[in-house]
Amino acid sequence: MRAWPATVEGLILEQEELARASPPRLRPTGDPAIGGCFVCFARGKTGPGEAGDPGWAGAAVVRRGRVLASAVVTGKAGAAYEPGLLALREGPLLEAAVLELAEGPDVLLVNATGRDHPRGAGLALHLGAVLELPTVGITHRLLVAAGDWPADEHGATSAFHLGGKPVGYWLRTRRGTRPLAVHAAWRTDAEAAVALVGSILGTTRTPEPLRQARQSARTARASSL
Repeated sequence: MRAWPATVEGLILEQEELARASPPRLRPTGDPAIGGCFVCFARGKTGPGEAGDPGWAGAAVVRRGRVLASAVVTGKAGAAYEPGLLALREGPLLEAAVLELAEGPDVLLVNATGRDHPRGAGLALHLGAVLELPTVGITHRLLVAAGDWPADEHGATSAFHLGGKPVGYWLRTRRGTRPLAVHAAWRTDAEAAVALVGSILGTTRTPEPLRQARQSARTARASSL
């Protein structure tokens, strides 16, 4: 299993290596268990934070709308937030939460980018490599890629690109709301990523596995303060 780099220089080298990797692509099954993971930090602070900030990471696994397992871990941020280097701050916490699950997922949704990254390997991709799990990134904004929003219709999609290649899709989960950015990550390409997330759209804007993980993390934070 890969270890998380502890320095900026080490992380950059790891990201460059991961971007060059060619792991086998995800082969979708008819009824996958889909996981989600999310980390939050103490309220009240502004700016990028710093190493040692207390954090709460939640993870959940959902199949056909039913929660199969959930977990929460507490820990500390490994670094301040810096775009493109999110793995230093959140990576080990998210890994710990997923490993705590009583039942593991077939695919994992991560609140981070994948191929949409200066070196082609954002945290969603990196976490998948560490856990040896196919991953899909879910964010509200792009990091370095570009692409227009889709039509204002439930389920509408439009690609965003980096270096002339599609690295994900905007996905409209509800009319009248900002679309989600669905990112290709570890063992997933842009088309497989958006097809997977589109297949589990419900009535909420956030895909259910990620919503459950976020709720667990925030509930744990609230009860700890």
